[in-house]
Amino acid sequence: MSTPASSDAARTDAVAGSPPASTIIGADVGGTYARLGWTRLQPDGSVSVNGFRKYACAEYPSLAAILRDYADWLARETDAPPIAHAVVAIAGVMDGDNLLNTNLAWPVSLAATQRDSGLQSLELINDFVAVAQAMAHAEADALHLICGEPERVTAGPAVVLGPGTGLGVAVYLPGGTPSVLASEAGHAALAGSNALEHDVLRLLSQRYEHIDNERVLSGPGLITLYTALCELRGSTPRWQSPAELVDAARSGSDVLASQSVDVFCAWLGSLAGDLALTFGARAVYLTGGITGHLSGPLHAGGFQQRFLAKGRLSAALKHVPVWRVEHGELGVLGALAWHVDKRTTR
Repeated sequence: MSTPASSDAARTDAVAGSPPASTIIGADVGGTYARLGWTRLQPDGSVSVNGFRKYACAEYPSLAAILRDYADWLARETDAPPIAHAVVAIAGVMDGDNLLNTNLAWPVSLAATQRDSGLQSLELINDFVAVAQAMAHAEADALHLICGEPERVTAGPAVVLGPGTGLGVAVYLPGGTPSVLASEAGHAALAGSNALEHDVLRLLSQRYEHIDNERVLSGPGLITLYTALCELRGSTPRWQSPAELVDAARSGSDVLASQSVDVFCAWLGSLAGDLALTFGARAVYLTGGITGHLSGPLHAGGFQQRFLAKGRLSAALKHVPVWRVEHGELGVLGALAWHVDKRTTR
């Protein structure tokens, strides 16, 4: 990912001219967890995730340490052949050899990571390029329809939107070269659409010079939103983590927690509709950890109402299906699929 709008990988090779690896590691690295798996490349281009493992990033001193631990585990505990190549899906953009990211537990140098992990070659791709790439490989039972009419879908771009530690956005372009358009839309300015959202933005503008989409539409953003609503209502915040807040909203024990979740889902629906119009999307996929925790509220209607609230262009979104995706290995699958797609389009 040489620029924010490119799906090209940053790459380092220890052996120039070495043949493409037939067995590779795929990794999905976020601000909280790193998920890893491996696959053997198949002649038909199919992809499967083997040896899936999850690491807490804060428990390791570097990305290289996680990759090295996983490779050592493979050699010790599985029948996987020796693996010399890895594709890592990771949030951020490359600035020369260094990754620019605001959510990781440690800095990432491409060359140092390849050297210290013991891998012969390494590629870094944008995390949401990988997630979008995985859409073509996701099983049907991982997709849960929020709104729209999937039977009327025509071929075209698909927006992939994922609130988690941050907010990832990418566009899948079936048949395109490249097949995924990376984006930093999570850092574009957040727009309000009603009086309450404008009040929240006014309050946040007193603390932040730039209020981007992920400031509110992410896991940490849900707490930011809740804290702002407490301040607007003259209440003292009771919850410090998204999990606590969601549990309180689910149980009905805290009105402000419930309102925060409802506002969050509606605001996310508004952004999803904006992005669908911007890219002429034929489908929208919601991924990311927070969407699983908010499955009930996302299907309750507020998201759909705001997704369609685009004035005279509402009709353009009426038939666009919005899917919530539940797939714990999606980023790993996408990293591996990206490598396979790159090989087949050479």
